[in-house]
Amino acid sequence: MSSDETPTDAEAACFEAGIKFGTLYHQFAGTPIAPESASSLATAMEESIENQPHCTDVTVDVRMDELEAELAHSTADYTELTGRFLEVEIVVDYEECEVVTHMAMEDGYPLMQLESVRSR
Repeated sequence: MSSDETPTDAEAACFEAGIKFGTLYHQFAGTPIAPESASSLATAMEESIENQPHCTDVTVDVRMDELEAELAHSTADYTELTGRFLEVEIVVDYEECEVVTHMAMEDGYPLMQLESVRSR
């Protein structure tokens, strides 16, 4: 049996949020990062993703404690960006529906999670 139902605004908003997270993570994973460049890289990530349709807010926080711990065991002054160095929140507004998503580490893996879906 086939369903030809049009996605709801909430479903479309969640889809848009997924696209934003996929872009953010896979565009920037592997980028060289050091404590001195962390802030500017976070800003670049935020501004890049906020350019996408329906994206109203992006907050990227670099987990400096994790970054510095990684570099303490390295001979280099930088490392490559991975999800364990980031905390991210993305807000999407689609047709009067706001979706808030968050990325956090869970069992050593960066998981993107749906925090809330609100109709206005």
